[in-house]
Amino acid sequence: MKNTAFFGALTVATLAAGAAAASTLEDVQARGKLNCGVSTGLVGFAAPDANGEWQGFDVDVCRAVAAAVLNDPTAVEFVPTTGKTRFTALASGEIDMLARNTTWTFSRDADLKFEFVGVNYYDGQGFMVPKDLGVSSAKELDGATVCIQTGTTTELNLADFFRSNNISYEPVPIETNAEAQQQYLAGACDVYTTDASGLAATRATFEDPSAHVLLPEIISKEPLGPLVRHGDNEWGDLVRWTLNALISAEELGITSANIGELSAGTNNPEVNRILGTEGALGEMLGLDAEWAKRAIEAGGNYGEIFAVNIGEATPIGLARGLNAQWTEGGLLYSPPFR
Repeated sequence: MKNTAFFGALTVATLAAGAAAASTLEDVQARGKLNCGVSTGLVGFAAPDANGEWQGFDVDVCRAVAAAVLNDPTAVEFVPTTGKTRFTALASGEIDMLARNTTWTFSRDADLKFEFVGVNYYDGQGFMVPKDLGVSSAKELDGATVCIQTGTTTELNLADFFRSNNISYEPVPIETNAEAQQQYLAGACDVYTTDASGLAATRATFEDPSAHVLLPEIISKEPLGPLVRHGDNEWGDLVRWTLNALISAEELGITSANIGELSAGTNNPEVNRILGTEGALGEMLGLDAEWAKRAIEAGGNYGEIFAVNIGEATPIGLARGLNAQWTEGGLLYSPPFR
């Protein structure tokens, strides 16, 4: 999800300035735990399982950072946040990073004083409707009631789309994905709109997913990724390069199955630098040589994390698409480790 929220931009920026005064890395290490902001529950991305353990695509980014910094992928406190509360939680220092299907936008970067460390999912806003509504295009939704999360970029995108197509709608504001699902299934709205990945994740939890269709229109660019506060560049570098390590590991063929063998040394210098057998990249981040190795071991490389949480073999069933490696026609591309 995303945000239109310009509510309290000055307050958020002021909180961010204060929270970044201390070193986040030192705080996390002293605490022995990473406080990671996630969604209130979006299956496949971040949601507690039957045992109350958080699982998902965004969750695994948090665990990779905890593994790199604390040598323990389980040393994470997951803090559920809504579209409205997530930015205040980060700015105030309640959380050390946010990994919550959040769109990288100009205003969030520059005005709210946050630092997006990369993109872990390239997405776009879509629409879900009951199949029996008989609609095959979003342009046929004139007069529809639309469930939409407040404090997100979907609000402005939705208004722009309907205005540009000269059609009208009635918004049904909701706070969380769970509330949206409840209202949509109860018939309180004809349509649910959010990131296409979120729609797929939500539909997968329905008793009869086949009774609901995702319309073909994708009406926006939604580059989703983890973010940290402005003002602590060292922490930003650490989270950024942890994500890059997961992406590069897939490109270079480092997997959870072969990482032990590759750690003995290879004839590929970049693999060696990532796994800490060559160079001093960890030292540059204030970490030891095996920080990236631990991050990759936590849940596998980017491709493994994608496949197990949201890939085509899961109920969510997302194809790689734009999230394929650049060598496979996608947008996934990490700067080099050198």
